[in-house]
Amino acid sequence: MASIRDLHQQLINKERSAVEIAKDALSRVETLEPKLHSFLQVTQERALEQAKQVDAKIAAGEEIGLLAGIPIAIKDNLCTQGIRTTCGSKILENFVPPFESTVTERLAAQGMVMLGKANMDEFAMGSSTENSAYQVTANPWDLERVPGGSSGGSAAAVAGGQAVVSLGSDTGGSIRQPASFCGVVGLKPTYGLVSRYGLVAYASSLDQIGPFGRSVEDAAILLGGIAGHDAKDSTSLKVDVPADYTAFLKPDLKGVKVGVINETFGEGLDDGVKTTVEAAIAQLKELGAEVQEISCPRFRYGLPTYYIIAPSEASANLARYDGVKYGFRQPEASNLMDMYKTTRAEGFGAEVKRRIVIGTYTLSAGYYDAYYLKAQKVRTLIKQDFEKAFESVDVLVCPTAPSTAFKAGEKTADPISMYLSDLMTIPVNLAGLPGLSLPCGFDDQGLPIGLQIIGNVLREDQVLHVAYAYEQATEWHKKVPSL
Repeated sequence: MASIRDLHQQLINKERSAVEIAKDALSRVETLEPKLHSFLQVTQERALEQAKQVDAKIAAGEEIGLLAGIPIAIKDNLCTQGIRTTCGSKILENFVPPFESTVTERLAAQGMVMLGKANMDEFAMGSSTENSAYQVTANPWDLERVPGGSSGGSAAAVAGGQAVVSLGSDTGGSIRQPASFCGVVGLKPTYGLVSRYGLVAYASSLDQIGPFGRSVEDAAILLGGIAGHDAKDSTSLKVDVPADYTAFLKPDLKGVKVGVINETFGEGLDDGVKTTVEAAIAQLKELGAEVQEISCPRFRYGLPTYYIIAPSEASANLARYDGVKYGFRQPEASNLMDMYKTTRAEGFGAEVKRRIVIGTYTLSAGYYDAYYLKAQKVRTLIKQDFEKAFESVDVLVCPTAPSTAFKAGEKTADPISMYLSDLMTIPVNLAGLPGLSLPCGFDDQGLPIGLQIIGNVLREDQVLHVAYAYEQATEWHKKVPSL
């Protein structure tokens, strides 16, 4: 699959039409879906109609932006007007939103071509995409392994060349961890930089929408297409957004200060991941970066803090699914309370139920102070550790995930083991910081390994700069799975 810039050049040179590009992408989706299961639904009619509109503009001599005519996959927790949005859950299997999310509306206005809705863990709860109520997505590098989660469908679609780019959401690592597992670039922006209007909520103080791409440049271009204030989202930041994020993509790192988070290289990190990430850090030094070790002492408390705060918010957000207003309803219930119970019992999967129960417990009388309030205090301490670190460095680096992709079914019976997959990414969400994962090598089984680059609030420019310089100095981003 060509890059955004290459496809744009082909369009304006009239070497290919937007319809031809869309048909090629749809054909690859059709060919690979029996293997990958990246999509919950393919929106062929909408894609071809959007492509025709781009071709009409070109024929009329109008200028088109970089994103016009570019095929994209959309995670299925982003509302798309008139198109089913299931969140990977049975409880929303027939939900057709009457409105459009801000990000998909913005991209449609720029002429992007939506190929379909990507598979995901139910309500974005999971690290493997095995919690989808509909299907399990495969990792394009090894079809027996998971693509990560919860945005596994979005990551696999890009890694497998079904879509040029895609959108995911990241609550505790759900963009960066699958990007690491699938060998692509995944960016979680600063909390509030991208509107959450129309994103079906999991944990509202943590959720953030972001891009996947095969390259740092593609991710930067897509970020530019979705970033910016939105009056419909009360948590949207009123800040000036750079006109062009690709302006920060420079090939050297002279004068850039990089901090290596000590706490991420301890127990639980695979030896292959450790060696590969250390080699990537050495490469940053060769590019001119000033590298130093940094301690974030509360980093290790991110996981238990997250698994109190996120389920608490989820238990409140998911209370709306009661069989009354929309979504699945158990029709055979004898009374209202029975309908509530049976609708939720049948509509929600095991992981969603588990997190609702945890969240309801931690918010209950007698436990709120002991758990939820304490977790919020620790969250503040984690944020303060990052603030202190950024007094002496521009960006922080560490592994994206403690391991490479594991086999499907390997961790389904052990939720705690699954939760540990997000060990390195969760603290970034708790602090509301931007974080990016990009490929930095492969393990001895040929599975991708990700390097995570973390920036200060609204310093996506520095994150993208460091990521691009490393990417251009290495060959990892050029490797593709042999599907």
